[in-house]
Amino acid sequence: MNLTKRTELRRIPDRGAHDWETISQILDAGFLAYVGFCVDGQPFVIPTLYGRDGERLYLHGSAVSRMLRELETGIPTCVTVTLVDGLVLSRSAFDHSMNYRSVVAFGTAQRIADPMQKIKSLRVISEHLIAGRWKDVRGPSEKELKATTVLEFSIEEASSKVRSGPPLDDESDYGLPVWAGVLPLEIKSRPPIPDDKLVEGVTLPDYVRRYDARLNGGAGHSSNG
Repeated sequence: MNLTKRTELRRIPDRGAHDWETISQILDAGFLAYVGFCVDGQPFVIPTLYGRDGERLYLHGSAVSRMLRELETGIPTCVTVTLVDGLVLSRSAFDHSMNYRSVVAFGTAQRIADPMQKIKSLRVISEHLIAGRWKDVRGPSEKELKATTVLEFSIEEASSKVRSGPPLDDESDYGLPVWAGVLPLEIKSRPPIPDDKLVEGVTLPDYVRRYDARLNGGAGHSSNG
């Protein structure tokens, strides 16, 4: 990746990094991205699922999606992913913070036209979200493929930023009789709710039962280099 002033870390730069290992770990831990772009001077930021394959992210949606139609023209695009790990409660209102991991990536996207490549890209998105699901389900039909647009977003440059640890109060505030510390936060799944129309005898797959492991970066979490 090339680095320019777009990814220069100016605010608390010691929390940031440009190495691909850190960036890819954060992208793999997340699955919801916010895609920013401008149309006729009007900025838009749209949330969407993604899948990662190397230094490429795959985005998909309806063929009539405004976001996808705009992005496939090759306009400059910014994709951000943020994982909130905790609220940092300080002794002063000013020093409250969050523990987080984030990536800001810049690049351009292009539409995938080849049907086989399109299916492969959709599989990457599916496996990124819940590894093991793709082999169990019916693949997309020709009609469904035509109704779906898949974009390949090439990451030209990116930066990551991570904050962890306890509050950082002013020395003069440590003596205040105020509780301070970290309130950890995490995404957790709840017990799965089976569909009323399940075929008799169909059991709950392990990748659903153990989805919390994927959310916490453990087994079932795919990584593509």
